[in-house]
This record gives sequence, structure tokens and C-alpha cells, in this order.
Amino acid sequence: MKHTPARHVAPRHVPPRGPAHARTLRRHSAVRALGMVATAVIAFTGVGAATAAVTLTGNITTVDADAALGTDRPEVVAPEDPSAGSALNILLLGSDSRGGDNAGVVDDGTDGARSDTTMVMHISADRSRVELMSIPRDTTVDIPSCPTSSGGQTAPMYGVKFNASFAAGVMTGGDVESGALCTMKTVETISDVRMDGFIVVDFSGFEQMIEALGGVEMCIPNDISSKKADNLVLSAGVQTLDGKTALKYARARTGQGLGDGSDIGRIARQQELMAALARTVLGQNLLTDSPQLLQFLGAVTGSLTMSSNLGSIQGLAGLAYSARGLRPDTIAFMTVPWQYDPSNPNNVVLTDEATTVFDNLRNDRPLSDVIAVEDEPTDEEGSTADGDATQDEPADDAPAQDDPADQETTADDDSQDADPTPKPTQTREAGEEAFTGADVTAVCG
Repeated sequence: MKHTPARHVAPRHVPPRGPAHARTLRRHSAVRALGMVATAVIAFTGVGAATAAVTLTGNITTVDADAALGTDRPEVVAPEDPSAGSALNILLLGSDSRGGDNAGVVDDGTDGARSDTTMVMHISADRSRVELMSIPRDTTVDIPSCPTSSGGQTAPMYGVKFNASFAAGVMTGGDVESGALCTMKTVETISDVRMDGFIVVDFSGFEQMIEALGGVEMCIPNDISSKKADNLVLSAGVQTLDGKTALKYARARTGQGLGDGSDIGRIARQQELMAALARTVLGQNLLTDSPQLLQFLGAVTGSLTMSSNLGSIQGLAGLAYSARGLRPDTIAFMTVPWQYDPSNPNNVVLTDEATTVFDNLRNDRPLSDVIAVEDEPTDEEGSTADGDATQDEPADDAPAQDDPADQETTADDDSQDADPTPKPTQTREAGEEAFTGADVTAVCG
């Protein structure tokens, strides 16, 4: 069967360094705290931004306290990150439950709950990068016996689709929490990497979050028409998707303009949507715009299911604040390396490259090479930290320097022969290779 290599996977020996210009990150405004996420991640840091206990349901009467009290006030004490200095791996799940508020969002006659969107969000110990890795729902795995929220256990399963873990937990335990627990247990079993908690976002919550942000701008490279995705119709070009349309786009798998109709293709579009969400959040001053923040948090708090260790308002605020220097180019997206399952072409299996990715994840090394790293520091002698010679002291086998006059002539010749035609925009293929929120993954116009 065809093997699909994962481009831009970082080798195991890559040191856990931060991105280029990491020293400048502390100077960015606090709004950057929200930039580490998209979809559920946006919700996660949004809750962390709230530093007071407030019920965000029903009608809320607000007053601009900052404007009323002026500037003669005590200093703001920065919230503490309870996991400062430690890397975090958080499981992000999109639930397709049709119960509760979701019944009015999607009504296609489907019962139960599944998770067709699963990502591991890695937050580096130095809070300088966030990496989100998708796990295809159709990955063939063995699912261990899992605990439920009520203390029960699910039965183990062998050679089944990965997303059966969430469904098994929900069916046995009767709630979304049990589904998340079983998915968490399964990820830890196949990766040997400890997960530090989970966040689940449902249909209703996803739609409300997009609405709270005022929509999200995306490049749609070709016309799309998908009857199964609640009659989604999009024209090619730059579009601002509202909550309802963004949800349809995230769910769409088959139809015109959606490729081969595979879950792998849908993962690519979901990653692009999440990158667009990250850029949207980074461009909005949510932390200082109280009404907009309250609206956003109102959408978030009613739609999240979280592990209790992530439910502390103060703890989430501290984590969000500690990651305030993130930028689009320090948020990366990728899919765990896979190939088609030789025994079932409708499924995929993890490749040997996945072992390298999991090892990097376990040891807080970059999962891919798409986030730029700083140059090696040099000492006063002009050598790198590893003792290698720099340009001031060429190596023995370095070619001899050309005569300056020859260099000038060559430069003139090159400038005359240079092709003035602009090069096409360099794009990265979402789903097929790693990319950052600053990369181009689709071209419009």
C-alpha cells in the first residue's frame, strides 16, 4: 500500500530550543496569550483569561470598571503558571454529540457521540511554541480497557478505528467525560507519552466561539458544494466564515471541491481553519476589550468539557499569561505520520516516523522543523557553542577566496542575468506536511 511520508518531521536529536527571536517574545502584549490555540485551544486560553469568578449565563449587566476607577489603583499581579517550567500535552477533542444544545445545530438523525477530530496540543516548557498534531480517526489501533467517570471499565478492543475509543467510553460511561478518558488512555498506550488533561468542544460550542470572534477569514481555493455537510456551498476566494458556515466547513468530507472525500483531506482543512482561527485571535484585543471578552467567555463556558486539573480559573490564567509571547509562526500544525493499512485500505496505520515524533513529544523537542530556531550562540573567539569554526576562521577544506575584482564581475553578471519574473507563492500542503500559522497553505486569486 502507498506510504505517505510526513514531511518536516524533526529528527530526535533536535535540541529543545525556542523559535527565532525568542528573546523578544516577552515584550509582546498580553493578547498574544490567546494565540496559542484554535477551536478548543482558543476556548482553553479564553477561560484562562478570566481572573474573577463570574456566571456567564443569561443577561449580564456590565460596567467599564477600568474607566470608572481611573489609573490610581494597585498594580496588577501577573497570575502564576502552576506548570511553569514543565511541558504540557493536552488532548483536544471535537465531539459530534447530538444531545442538548447540539440538537438544534445538527439534526441528521445520528445518535450517540463520536470524536472525529482529535489533536494533541504540545506546549513547550519555555512557553515559546505550541504544536498541534492530528490523529486520524481511521487509524487502526488496539484500544485498552478504559476507566469511566463513574468508576466502571470499558472492554478492550483490537484492530479497530481510533475514534471507537471515544464512542466506547460514552456508551459505557454514559457521558462525554468517559469518552475523553478512553481516548486519553488510548493515546497514552500507542504513544507512551503522558497526557496532562483533555478539552472537549461540541458542535454548539464551536459555532458560538466563531460567532463570538466575529467570524474567521479563510482562503477557499476552489468552489465547494457538500450536501452531506448540511448543504455547504462556498465560492472560491477569500471568505469570512460565520459560526454556522465554519462548522459545516470543519465537518465537510465529501462533495465538490473537497478532494477524494477522505478523513485525511478533512484533517487538512481543519488544520487550515484552526490556523486561521489562531490568526484571528491574535489580531483581536480580547484581553482588554471587556464586552467582547465576556461574549467570548459566555460562548466558551457552556460548551467545554475539561479534565478537572485544567478547570482552575487561576491556573488557566497563569498558563495563558506565561504563553503571551506566541505568534502565528510559533504555532505549528501537523498530522502524525501514517500510511494506508495493508489489511484494510479504508484505514491507516502509524509509521516508524511516528515513533520519532512521539519521542520528540515525550522529551519536549520540536515535533517538526517548521518553527524557526535561533542561530547557535558564538563566543568572543568567533566559534559556536560547539566549538566549530565560523567564517572568520575557515575550515581547512574550505575553498580559496576569489579575488575581489572577480567577485565584483560575477555579481554584475548575475544581476544582468537575473530573472525579473516574480516567483509563485511558496505554499505548504496542510495535512501532508507540517506548517505554521504564518505559512501559506492555499492561494486565492
